[in-house]
Amino acid sequence: MCTFWLAESLARAGRLEAARLTFEKMLGYANHLGLYSEEIGLTGESIGNFPRAFTHMGLISAAVNINRALDGERHDIGHDPDMEF
Repeated sequence: MCTFWLAESLARAGRLEAARLTFEKMLGYANHLGLYSEEIGLTGESIGNFPRAFTHMGLISAAVNINRALDGERHDIGHDPDMEF
């Protein structure tokens, strides 16, 4: 959960590349169903309580805020969302 908070904070601070990389790295620690445990061990194994709803709330919040920041960046460089396919 804390790493998703970090990714969200990085996005809000304008560090979008670091936010995106942190977020994407964390996606790799989910199990085959996309669920996360309470903690991730040093070698990437799931430890602690499982599954953790708060972690998934952190994932959603980070995804929404990273997306908003990226959309804002696209608008800043003249990106026209109506031209997306």
